[in-house]
Amino acid sequence: MELVKKNLLLILSTMLIMFLAACGSSDSDSNASKKKDSGDKTEIDFYFPVAVGGPIANLVDDLVADFEEENPNIKVNPKFGGSYEETMTQVMAAVHGGNAPELAVLFSIDLFTLLENDVIEELTPLFDDEYFDDFYDAFMENSTTDDKVFSLPFQRSTIVLYYNKDAFKEAGLDPEKPPTNWNELVEYGKKLTIDEGKTQWGLEIPSTGYQYWMLQALALQTEENIMSKDGKEVYFDAPYVKESMDFWLDLGNVHKIMPEGVIEWATVPSDFLSGNTAMMFHTTGNLTNVKENADFEFGVSFLPANNQYGSPTGGGNIYLFKDIPEENRDAAIKFMEFLTGPERIAQWSIDTGYVATRESAYETETLKEYTEVFPESIVAREQLEYADSELATYQNGEIQKLFNDALQSILTGNTTVEDGLNDAQEEANRVLEPFQE
Repeated sequence: MELVKKNLLLILSTMLIMFLAACGSSDSDSNASKKKDSGDKTEIDFYFPVAVGGPIANLVDDLVADFEEENPNIKVNPKFGGSYEETMTQVMAAVHGGNAPELAVLFSIDLFTLLENDVIEELTPLFDDEYFDDFYDAFMENSTTDDKVFSLPFQRSTIVLYYNKDAFKEAGLDPEKPPTNWNELVEYGKKLTIDEGKTQWGLEIPSTGYQYWMLQALALQTEENIMSKDGKEVYFDAPYVKESMDFWLDLGNVHKIMPEGVIEWATVPSDFLSGNTAMMFHTTGNLTNVKENADFEFGVSFLPANNQYGSPTGGGNIYLFKDIPEENRDAAIKFMEFLTGPERIAQWSIDTGYVATRESAYETETLKEYTEVFPESIVAREQLEYADSELATYQNGEIQKLFNDALQSILTGNTTVEDGLNDAQEEANRVLEPFQE
């Protein structure tokens, strides 16, 4: 009996060791032995944000199904992660857990954070120059650093001006002539504001979530961008940034064409569609939503200029992650090429409102026909001539937060433009100091 007990203990100990070893292997070496399904397919994980609109998840599922039909030896596991921020958190958790995905759509401005963590592959050796050259330069700005490409533009946007043509007619304004500069924006806004905004505001600019993006647009219209190309410096306290912030604040406080204080990002399109505001600054990613739900004639135009036209780009890029098996890497590259094919990019633009990221997409019959019957869809593409990179720095999350907090404090009247932007600059300098040469 004693011998039996010893043998039983030995067997149990051996099984425990094997179990722990297997667990350790699945944690640290899972990417070295990606699972094969019963059909011996190569499986790849593809993380994707879903907060950009209701139909997006279904559209991605359709793309995956089409790809798998063309590539029966590859299985794509789409993982919908919520907002961009939530998707980034899930991706980094998977990476640090030893189970990095092959691909993820993340903010284009996450580039420096991902490089800092050394988790993404350089794409320059994987595609030829002709392929990269087909993407619009304004979008490639957030894909490249030191002449090396690290991501592919996918669902990209600029900020545009949406305006209600019916409201323009009622206010005695030409519905085919939106405001082209800041003075006209104020003039039109006053004519469009009814009952001090109780019935209709002239304009709404969102000031939550992406308030830095809106101020960046105003700064680009005034002079230049608010950060350096290498992501190591910001210019929050520059005179042209303060001028831009003063104008934004005055739209509500002085000109009375916009609500004072904070205006929620998500409610601005709803306000526009319900007639609560006649004009709005918002992403072109909302174009399809407005097209499908507006019960009035609407127009889309460049953002009005101060000294020049200008808008930052926005949206997400596709990243390829390091430390994955060669066959998974090859499958992931094939899926990247599939997602960015001209016909698919064209259809993606139609279905979502995002700008088609490749010039060749606008040469497809699909997009030619669409832009002919719906010319509003071409405005954001044409505005790329005046676009520049969205705010992207090292420690980007921290920089964004401190800047957004400063802008919100200014907009709510808790601090002055001068003090708020000066304080934001000082804090940003402290955060970025370790990265400066």
